[in-house]
Amino acid sequence: MSKQRWPERMPSGRIAYVNGRYVPHGAAGVHIEDRALQFADGIYEVVGIVDGVFLDEEEHLDRLERSVAEIGMAMPHNRAALKIVVREIARRNRVRNGLIYMQVTRGVSRRDHPVPEQAPRPSLILTARHLDPAETARKHDQGVKVVTQPDQRWARCDIKSTALLPNVLAKTAARKAGAYEAWLVDLAGYVTEGSSTSAWIVDADGQIRTRDLSNAILPGVTRLVLMEAAHEAQISISERKFTVAEALAAKEAFLTAASAGALPIVAIDGHLVGNGKPGPVTRRLQELYRQRTESRAKTLG
Repeated sequence: MSKQRWPERMPSGRIAYVNGRYVPHGAAGVHIEDRALQFADGIYEVVGIVDGVFLDEEEHLDRLERSVAEIGMAMPHNRAALKIVVREIARRNRVRNGLIYMQVTRGVSRRDHPVPEQAPRPSLILTARHLDPAETARKHDQGVKVVTQPDQRWARCDIKSTALLPNVLAKTAARKAGAYEAWLVDLAGYVTEGSSTSAWIVDADGQIRTRDLSNAILPGVTRLVLMEAAHEAQISISERKFTVAEALAAKEAFLTAASAGALPIVAIDGHLVGNGKPGPVTRRLQELYRQRTESRAKTLG
């Protein structure tokens, strides 16, 4: 988690990493028969960067390796080598506040549905992009809106697969409705998670709740670290699912993500949450998350 420092002169334009080469972002590409392109046969991960610090990097790499293993695929590099590439792609793009996107695919093989008996060499792709800290701070200060959408994803949402079409459609519906995020709802009426975030409420009794881990949701890294920080502060969290009705009656609601920490939700489907302003519990949890990441950065840096 050491902070990045850039030389005075760097090449202009975005740079991507594709299978051992750093190339101009606009010229980056993979083979037409890469299985991620043909079948979404790949895994991805996203690491946030704040002030040059890679947030929760080890946990993100843990999840990447787990997802890769769950679909019977090999990692293209060991962790130490991958971390070198992560730092280099951040350095070449001068990203001190933003995101690193990593994708591991099963590689190039003749188009056929079954996984090849002789595994091709996995592909590795990394990109980096900037986020505006002022815009992130504005969202934390004002809160965001969400809408609900039916959860139409596959049965292994615990794997961070590149097969994201249902998520794409749900997020698009949210943006068309003027909302920041879509909360996905299962057939029983329970919120699973956001299209790219974890979902939380502070219920009518003041209990902080988020859905328990299963194959129905992704094990969010920010979710995990926030829960650890809350435990250290002796704040109770209930891993228990909640309905849309319970969310509408909640005192507070928020989401967590690598790009946002704990982000307050002020409206669900057009209905105000609480008084329609970011609440004290969400603000407290965001501060605990910030303190924890800063402390870990100092320890590891």
